[in-house]
Amino acid sequence: MKVLLTRPEGRNQTMSTALSERGTPHLVTPLLGVEATPSSRSADDILSADIIIFVSTNAVNFGTQALDQSWPAHIQYFAVGKATWESFAAAGISGVRAADDNQQTEGLLELGALQHVDGKKVVIVRGNGGRELLAQTLTSRGATVEFWEVYRRTCPDYDAAQVCREWQEFGIDTIVITSPDMLENLITLVPKELFPWLSACHIIVPSSRAEAQAIARGLTHVTNAGAAHAEAMLAALK
Repeated sequence: MKVLLTRPEGRNQTMSTALSERGTPHLVTPLLGVEATPSSRSADDILSADIIIFVSTNAVNFGTQALDQSWPAHIQYFAVGKATWESFAAAGISGVRAADDNQQTEGLLELGALQHVDGKKVVIVRGNGGRELLAQTLTSRGATVEFWEVYRRTCPDYDAAQVCREWQEFGIDTIVITSPDMLENLITLVPKELFPWLSACHIIVPSSRAEAQAIARGLTHVTNAGAAHAEAMLAALK
C-alpha cells in the first residue's frame, strides 16, 4: 500500500507521522487551499445567535480571526467532527460535537440539543458553500438559519500531467480524501486518459455524502471512514 495524503498545506503531519511509524510509504500533495474572505457581518449580528455551528477547523480559525473578540459563553456551540471540536480549545469555546461513529451532518442533526430549535437563531460558520442539508433540516425544525462564510476553498495550481506521473511512478494505490471539494479537485486534476488508474485506486472518504459523490463520478473502490479525523482515516486504511 502506498498512500497519497491530500489535506491542505500544513494539515497532513499527523497522518504522515502515523504512516511513517507504520512503515507505510506515502506522498503529500495538498488538493485544497483555503484563504480568509472579507466578512460583511458585524460581531453583534453573529453573537446575537442562540446556536453557532462550525463545519470545520478552518471555520473555527477563520471565524475567530474575523470576530476579533472572545466567543461569549451564553451561546451554544457545535462542531461537526472531532478535529473541529478539538480546535475549540484554542478559540476559548466550550461546545458539543457529533458522535464518534457519525461525524457528519446527519450525526450532528441527531444530537438532542438540535432537535428542539423552534424560534432560535442558528449561524453556520463555513467556507464558500456546503452544509445545505444542515440548514434545511434546522429550518424545518423551526429555526432561523444564516450562513457566515469566513473562508473560501481553492484548488492548488498544479501541472496535472507532472503530478499524476509522480503519483504513478511512486506507486500510489490509496488516496485519502477528507472533503467533497478535495475529491472534486482530484477528479478534475487527473486527465481523462488516466481515469482507469484513478478508478483502480482505493479512495478513502469521510462521509456517506462524499462516498455517494465518488461513486457517482465513476470511482468503484471507495471506503467511507465515517469521519475526517486521522484516527478514522487510519482505521479505514487497515
